[in-house]
Amino acid sequence: MEKFDGIKKRFGFGCMRLPTRAGLMDIKQFSRMTDRFLEAGFNYFDTARGYMLGRSEGAVRKALTSRYPRDAFVLTDKLSSHCFKKESDIPKILEAQLKDCGVDYFDFYLMHAQDRKLYKKYTELNAYEQAARFKREGKVKHVGLSFHDNAEILDKILTEHPEIEIVQIQFNYLDYFDESVESKKCYDVCMKHDKPVIVMEPVKGGLLAKLPEDAAEVFAALGDASPASYALRFAAGFEGVRMILSGMSDEKMLEENIGTMSDPKPLSAGEAEAVARVGEILRGKGDIACTACRYCLEGCPKHIPIPDLFACLNAKRSLGDKGADCYYAIHTAEGGRAKECLGCGACEKVCPQHLEIRKLLKEVSKAFD
Repeated sequence: MEKFDGIKKRFGFGCMRLPTRAGLMDIKQFSRMTDRFLEAGFNYFDTARGYMLGRSEGAVRKALTSRYPRDAFVLTDKLSSHCFKKESDIPKILEAQLKDCGVDYFDFYLMHAQDRKLYKKYTELNAYEQAARFKREGKVKHVGLSFHDNAEILDKILTEHPEIEIVQIQFNYLDYFDESVESKKCYDVCMKHDKPVIVMEPVKGGLLAKLPEDAAEVFAALGDASPASYALRFAAGFEGVRMILSGMSDEKMLEENIGTMSDPKPLSAGEAEAVARVGEILRGKGDIACTACRYCLEGCPKHIPIPDLFACLNAKRSLGDKGADCYYAIHTAEGGRAKECLGCGACEKVCPQHLEIRKLLKEVSKAFD
C-alpha cells in the first residue's frame, strides 16, 4: 500500500472538536496544541467546510498554516455535499477552501461522508472527475473519500472509481461487528481494493473514553492506562491503517493521545481479551437480542432493514450514541423506516430468537422517526 510521502506518523489531529471558551473558538489554546502536536513529531491535520459551525478551516489558518512553512504539515480537507448544488459550484468551493485554510494545495481532498444517496449526487455532478482534475492541476495531491454506509455500497464506489487513493471509515472495537456501521466489513472492502485506511471515530466520539463502571473495571484491572488508549491501540493494530484521527478539544486529551500514539504497542493477548470483554458489556446494554441472522428480511413487504435498525437502537440505548441517528437515516434513505411496519408479523414467524419484532419496531420508531 502507498505510504504517502510527508506523513510522519500514523496519528492525526481531527479539527472537528476544537477547543472553545465561552462558546467561542479558543485559538490560543488550539495554537498551543498545534505547537505541541508538531513538536511531538506528528504532522497530519484534518478539517472540513462544516466543522465547528464553519469555523474550522479559518482556525486551521490562524493556528497552523500562517505560523508554519507548508512542508511542516499535511492537510486534508473535504468536498461536502451541502456546499454545492451544481457542477460549476465545485471549483469555486475548492478555491474558497484553499483561501480559508491559507494554502495553495491540499495534501488530501476527500469526497465527504459518502453513502448511497450522496454518491448518486456526486456522480451526477461529476465530483469525482473534478477532483481528479484538481489533482492534475496540483491543487490536490491525493484524492480519497470518507464513508458512512454499508460495505456493499463502499465496494460499489471503489469498483467504479479505482482512482480513489485512500478511504476514511468509522472504525473502533465497538463498531467492529456492529450491523449498522459494519466497520469490519468496510475495512475488508478497503483491503480487497488495496486502499489504505484513515480511521475516524476510533474512540466513538469520546464514548469509549468514558465507560460505564462495569466496563471501566475491566481495563482498570490491567493497570493505569486509560480506556481511550486501548481504543486507539485497537485501531492501530490493523494492517493497512495509515492514519488514526482524534478530535481533541483540550491539551490534556492531546497529551494523553500523544503518549499513546508516539509508539503504539500492539495489544497483548490479555489486553485484546479485555477489549473484547468491554465490547460485550457495552453491546449487552442494548436490550434487543437480535443476532442479525436476517431471516426476517425476506418476507417483509416494506423491506424494513430490521437488524440494522435494531443495532441503531441498541447503540443509542447502550451509550447514548448520537451517531446512531446518522446511521438510522442512512439505512432508511430509500425507505423502510420503522414506522412503515404494517404489523403483518411475517418477520416474527421466522425469527430464531422469537423476538416481538412488531413491538420492537414501534420502539425504534419512537426513538428515531
